[in-house]
Amino acid sequence: MSWSKDDPGERDAPRSYHHGNLREALIRAALELIARKGTAGFTFAEAARFAGVSPAAPYRHFRDRDELMASVALRGFEQFAAALARAWDDGRPDEFVALDRLGKAYLEFARAQPAFYSAMFEAGVPVGADPALREASERAFAVLRVAADKVCAAMPATARPPALMVALHIWAMAHGIASLFGRGDGAQRALPMSPAELLEADMLVYLRGLGVNAARP
Repeated sequence: MSWSKDDPGERDAPRSYHHGNLREALIRAALELIARKGTAGFTFAEAARFAGVSPAAPYRHFRDRDELMASVALRGFEQFAAALARAWDDGRPDEFVALDRLGKAYLEFARAQPAFYSAMFEAGVPVGADPALREASERAFAVLRVAADKVCAAMPATARPPALMVALHIWAMAHGIASLFGRGDGAQRALPMSPAELLEADMLVYLRGLGVNAARP
């Protein structure tokens, strides 16, 4: 899904508000403004204007701009967690194939949903301050944690690292590659290979370093 204007030549023009779902209109306005200006590039009043409502109207649903941004991040984490869970697919047909799919799904979300990705990871939203947001972000990480548990279980027990550490390493690798090379908003760096190929190579080196290959059938 793309959060760009219907008319690319009409910069920052407000939309007309017709459909009655003000909360949804404001979230969509915030996504489009993030895509154009970044997470810090617009005000609460500007989001209202972009949605086609008065500056006072957003206060019916959001305390301030931070609460609006938290709602955008929440929506993003919900979609992100669902995408990761689909990719992992309970580790079928085996944990290594599923882990490869999981990494690709992480990169694809950053590429296809850069506005959500920015709101989730770059807006400075305090995840712990909102129970719903914290729960959604934990659901996304839980998929990585389950994958790490499966990978570690395939290793010799005497050389098995903590699964939480492995999950954090996998997250850091996927997030770093997505943020640097896999963005869909023009902020990515040039790379002489695809981000998915780079992540696959990194994961192969990492897993070999942990001795996973010796344990894998």
